[in-house]
Amino acid sequence: MSTYDKQIGGTHYRKMKIQPSKFVIENQLLFPEGNVIKYICRHPYKGGKEDLEKAKHFIDMIIERDYSKDFLEEAEKEKKELAECLKEAKRQTAERKKRESETWIKGYDKWKKKK
Repeated sequence: MSTYDKQIGGTHYRKMKIQPSKFVIENQLLFPEGNVIKYICRHPYKGGKEDLEKAKHFIDMIIERDYSKDFLEEAEKEKKELAECLKEAKRQTAERKKRESETWIKGYDKWKKKK
């Protein structure tokens, strides 16, 4: 008998084709992700709305863990990249204007010599 064929404290997991714990282990999920799977799977059989609230709580933990800080760091990185792009665009514009001015002056001088 497999440990997945036995459940202590209820039968809500035994009704499922794949037990959440087996799914979590075989997919090497972290604790919060595993709890989300567990609470989502069992809510119709055990905890109802409370289990869904628990799943949401763990999802919020995952978001805070994986995305809050990274989002701010990414935004700062993008801000610096945009500032560098703006600086380079201004440099290229100034360079182009200088070349255009020099070209105009050379053209004017050439025209003047022909007269």
